[in-house]
Amino acid sequence: MMRQDAHPIPLSVRALACPPSPDHAETWLRQIFSAHAAQGGVVRRSVAWVDREVGRDRFIAEVRRRGFHLITSGNQFIVVCHSGPVQILF
Repeated sequence: MMRQDAHPIPLSVRALACPPSPDHAETWLRQIFSAHAAQGGVVRRSVAWVDREVGRDRFIAEVRRRGFHLITSGNQFIVVCHSGPVQILF
C-alpha cells in the first residue's frame, strides 16, 4: 500500500500555500533584470512562473519602478526593458 504522503503537493497548490520569501523574490528579480536581455532588450516569462517565484503584484511593481513597459500575451509577460515609447503595430 502506498503511503498517503508519497505524492507531493502539486506545484500550483504549493505556490498558493507558500508565498515566496522576500529574499527569494529580491534575488529572482535581480537575476531577471541583470540579464543581458534586460539591458535595453526584451524579457519574457510565463505568468505562472512569475506568480510562483515572486508574485504578480511584486513583479508589476518592479517593472513599473524601473520605468519599463509590461505587455501580456497569452500566458506570457513580456517586459520591454527601456523607458522610451512603445508602439504596437498590429
